[in-house]
Amino acid sequence: MPTAQAGGELPPRTARALWWGSAVLVLGVLGTSVLVAGAEHGSRLPAAVALVLAQAGALRWQARVPLAVLAVNTVTGIAVWALLPAVTLTGALLAAQITLCVLSATRPRRVSALALAAMCLPAAPAWAAGGSAGLTVYLLTVVLAWTAGQWRGAQQERTRAEMRRAVVEERARIAREVHDVVAHTLSVMVVQAGAADDVFAERPDQARQALRAIEAGARSALGELRQMLRAFRPEAGEDLPEERTPGPTLARLDDLVESVRATGMTVHVHTEGATDGLPASVDLAAYRIVQEALTNTLRHAVGADEVSVRVTGDRECVRITVVDNGRTARSPEAAPKVGRGLVGMKERARLVGGSVHAGPLHAGGFKVTALLPVEGAS
Repeated sequence: MPTAQAGGELPPRTARALWWGSAVLVLGVLGTSVLVAGAEHGSRLPAAVALVLAQAGALRWQARVPLAVLAVNTVTGIAVWALLPAVTLTGALLAAQITLCVLSATRPRRVSALALAAMCLPAAPAWAAGGSAGLTVYLLTVVLAWTAGQWRGAQQERTRAEMRRAVVEERARIAREVHDVVAHTLSVMVVQAGAADDVFAERPDQARQALRAIEAGARSALGELRQMLRAFRPEAGEDLPEERTPGPTLARLDDLVESVRATGMTVHVHTEGATDGLPASVDLAAYRIVQEALTNTLRHAVGADEVSVRVTGDRECVRITVVDNGRTARSPEAAPKVGRGLVGMKERARLVGGSVHAGPLHAGGFKVTALLPVEGAS
């Protein structure tokens, strides 16, 4: 049975396909039984055939108003059985059982439970006509129809829950990417703008250099944001993903560091081991963790003018250490708050099976360490 939209409605194309399939089944099974059983009751055959056609026609609306269709098919099914007792009550109510299955899958359980109880009411005639065997067969088919609908409904709910979870995770991923790009660039631009303002009159050349660095940083951030948005929603006529500018990776670590150095911060970088050919998820996570650690130094490290970045890679993992020389907070009020930056770094590491630890050093400064496993990352 197809998946229902929100509110229990099936898409129009799916509803039509369901109608055609149900109608063919009813006409093929019940219609044939009616023709065979009506051969000995010629006068009753036209009425029974008309009732079967009415059931097949009513199935057209079973996805939209299953309760009404269930009532119609139950009444017409009992009428068919009354005209031709040779057609069992279970067979005569085939269309009603199909509608019960659809109702059970697309409507709340309390509604479908009431419909199931109503469908059990003809159990007495089934007992009278076929004894215990007839009663058992009738109740079994009704309960199976309702259970099949419940199973399909549960499957639909799981699918919707997975879709909602995927949407939430994708939104969180987009938020992390936007935060990493915008927060770092704006932090660098704020520092550079302050430096340009301080030396604007005395050293205009240095001020112009800071302004050019601001322009370059803004252009870089805009380009990265455009690339990210194209990946989320590509437009017609755009270049293929592999033809676009490479995304953030450890291979672009020097560009990242230069933007921080342009603010006057001294940055020492040391890379060791295999940092090329990493899985894309690990490479991006490593770059973003370094970027966020440098951003936090610019924004929160009081008096920091030097930061050291060490990246070590091997076949098993990538180790990242970022240490600045800012002053350690002396009071809880002055201590840096845990914001989106630290949370984002830990989340990025967690997604690739790694970990991040961050905190102030006793001798002063702040240290961020990350361990990102390479084995098993995709």
